[in-house]
Amino acid sequence: MTGWILIFALLVLGGVLATLGDRLGSLVGKARLSIFNLRPRRTAVLITVLTGSLISAVSLGLMLLVSRQLRVGLFQLDELQSRINSAENELKQRESNLIAFRRGDVVLGSGQPLATATISLEKPNQARQAIDRLLQEANFEAFRRVLPGEKPNRQILLVPRGDIQRLESVIKKEGTWVVNIRSAANVLLGEKSVFAFPEIRPNALIAKQGEVIAKIILQENERTSDLIGKKIKLLLAATLSEVKRRGSLTSGLQFDANTLNQLGKDLLGRSKDRVTLEAISLRNSDIADQISIVLKVKENLRKNAIRD
Repeated sequence: MTGWILIFALLVLGGVLATLGDRLGSLVGKARLSIFNLRPRRTAVLITVLTGSLISAVSLGLMLLVSRQLRVGLFQLDELQSRINSAENELKQRESNLIAFRRGDVVLGSGQPLATATISLEKPNQARQAIDRLLQEANFEAFRRVLPGEKPNRQILLVPRGDIQRLESVIKKEGTWVVNIRSAANVLLGEKSVFAFPEIRPNALIAKQGEVIAKIILQENERTSDLIGKKIKLLLAATLSEVKRRGSLTSGLQFDANTLNQLGKDLLGRSKDRVTLEAISLRNSDIADQISIVLKVKENLRKNAIRD
């Protein structure tokens, strides 16, 4: 509705100004007035031209005043087109990533670790050498995943210079640091570059040797092969979740599969009393270390059954 009102107003205003300009030109011609030493006839023509320009200026000004879309189109068109182009490119990239996810062509996920190291420097000037060694390891891993079969004879890992400088300034400080190089985005098979970022944190003890990290109860009525298997898997999942909660960077647990299978068989042949399965750390493990565990059975005394 606003558009029709604007058109009507422009038509009326244009007619009024055109009429005034024509009459003003006629009056100037009859009065034989002269402006800028022009002849009267040329002065009248000049007045008519100025009136026409005034009509155009007033019309444009009115449209700009009323229509926000027109203001944006006239003064922000280039910027708007650049926002649009960026959004289209991002959408295309997201579509490509989605298609690649469905095809299984994504070989590196966003945030996926490429290399991890525990660093403790004897001298601050050793920082750059330690960082270069870690970046080489991360570049090799990126090459192995993204360009399998090709020789890792060039640098495809890209880490911002500012991130490297901040990393260097931190590890120069006294202490032991855990540095993890992670992929900054999803990477497809065959891409020529991998953007990454460093993650750094002070080293810490995650699990002590002989510590019970997690445990689970096996009830009297859960002595079938399927239920025992589910309980063991649940205990392993709880153990991994607990060490990650403490800050471990491990992606899995280390254990003897044969011993685990034998434990399941032993539980089938045991008495039907309720027992506790415990996941026990085999050694002291820091943030970047693999967590090695063993599962053991703890007998529950009947008098403590309710309390346990």
